Amino acid sequence: MIAIDQAPDIRDLLPKARGVFERSAAKIQALEARWDPADGAPVFTVDGIYRARGWTEWTQGFQFGAALLQFDATGDRAFLDLGRSRTIERMAPHLTHVGVHDHGFNNVSTYGTLWRLAREGRIDASEWERQFYELALKVSGAVQASRWTAIPGGGFIHSFNGAHSLFVDTIRSLRVLAISHRLGHRLSGEQDASISLLDRLVQHARATALYAIYYGQGRDHYDLRGRTAHESLFNAANGSYRGPSSQQGYSPFSTWTRGLAWAILGFAEQLEFLATLADVDLAVFGGKTAVLEWMLEAAQATADFYVTIAAARDGIPYWDTGAPGLGALGDWGARPADPFNDHEPVDSSAAAIAAQGLLRLGHWMSTQTLDGEMYTRAGLVTLGTLFDPDGPYLSSDPHHEGLLLHSVYHWPNGWDHVPAGSRIPRGESSQWGDYHAREAALYVLRLGASATPYLTFFGPAAGASR
Repeated sequence: MIAIDQAPDIRDLLPKARGVFERSAAKIQALEARWDPADGAPVFTVDGIYRARGWTEWTQGFQFGAALLQFDATGDRAFLDLGRSRTIERMAPHLTHVGVHDHGFNNVSTYGTLWRLAREGRIDASEWERQFYELALKVSGAVQASRWTAIPGGGFIHSFNGAHSLFVDTIRSLRVLAISHRLGHRLSGEQDASISLLDRLVQHARATALYAIYYGQGRDHYDLRGRTAHESLFNAANGSYRGPSSQQGYSPFSTWTRGLAWAILGFAEQLEFLATLADVDLAVFGGKTAVLEWMLEAAQATADFYVTIAAARDGIPYWDTGAPGLGALGDWGARPADPFNDHEPVDSSAAAIAAQGLLRLGHWMSTQTLDGEMYTRAGLVTLGTLFDPDGPYLSSDPHHEGLLLHSVYHWPNGWDHVPAGSRIPRGESSQWGDYHAREAALYVLRLGASATPYLTFFGPAAGASR
């Protein structure tokens, strides 16, 4: 359980967040100088050197989006130029990729960040340049929404596994549907059917809340409130739910902690977005209050599970709550996580993702006169651990290409590097871990600077600028 009574003040985190970007700059530049784009996208490190994993290239947006976050945090235009040029040169295939559920990762991290920076007045984007980013995001949102499986009462964006598969990860891909909808776009279907992207966003979020998240209501023998299933399986012929599954977790009946983290952050961000809509926009779903109610229930359930069960005392989780080696670690939740143990790996990337979600949830609840202090404090504890310059998670080795150490990718498939002398993966980085460490650090910097707009994926209100 996270020691929320030991949370640092946000002001104490500011120098540590700046330190993230001090270490980050050289790593972005070094990877850019070495990486051959013919190899695809970098995914995770082996002995500190980034390698590709030819699967879906879902990490390329993190690679180029990292440069944009670096610019956002530091104002160094060399990183803006790098992120902007690589987005224009190399990201177009991701806009029309019909075979994946990752549009929110790839395209919001690049085109979406550039669009946000333009709207915040951070970059001098011409009207044509802004329209270029908007067109890209409109297309991406519609393409993502077209990957649809209908189920009784709704539907979901199916994963790359096929029409039967709902991934919990995809809750964060909904950002691209939100932006596309905000830009006035719709999906056109057969015989010119007009399909609302907002409707598909809400339906997917509802399916995730109903099937990927547990509420302690006796759904099965392992129904613990807030735990998540990585994958939910359906009969694609009639849309009926068949049961939980897992691709990257230990089992369907335990919780893969990065999937849990995606849910915390994804629902928190959608609460922020949907709260900006008018009640009439969500009337078909019972109105805004009804939608926010079940979405908050999902966000709090997953956040509570992370804080009280999934994470160790310092906010860092092991890779899966049911990992068999955890028994050998005794009461592991009552002490800081140990990335150097010999039984089960921690996952720092899950911590970075979850921490931002916890902070966003706590902040959003405070705007609604609700008590979200526990989540805020838990997020601060977690980032305090990750960003500690003397701790084990931030890389200071100039020969290591990663920023956030002790990330895990796909331990069941054996894709993670196990160094000599160890029985588990450790000391390696991933593009999503590095990116979300930067994004969480930027979020902290924005929270600590009252003169800057609050950081959201959908940007400030129309006409707002720095």
